[in-house]
Amino acid sequence: MMYRGFGYGYGAGGGLFMLFFGVLVFVAIVLLVIWAVRSASGHHTAGGMAAPSQPAGHDEAIAIAKRRLASGEITAEQYGEIMRALGA
Repeated sequence: MMYRGFGYGYGAGGGLFMLFFGVLVFVAIVLLVIWAVRSASGHHTAGGMAAPSQPAGHDEAIAIAKRRLASGEITAEQYGEIMRALGA
């Protein structure tokens, strides 16, 4: 008597497991390469990424706050709070 599907190959679940494991290994290698490049560059902070000296749009935010103060939309106290929040 012949048992079909038993002992030959991995079955449907085994194939999916092998595919998942292959993708997992590939992702691990990519992450290892990224980590190695960042470590070699020496530009990293506690979070692992380089911190910009000023956030994008910093100068524009200051200009908007100045314009709002000049037009009377905000008070001097609110302007001071905005400047402290922006680190200016």
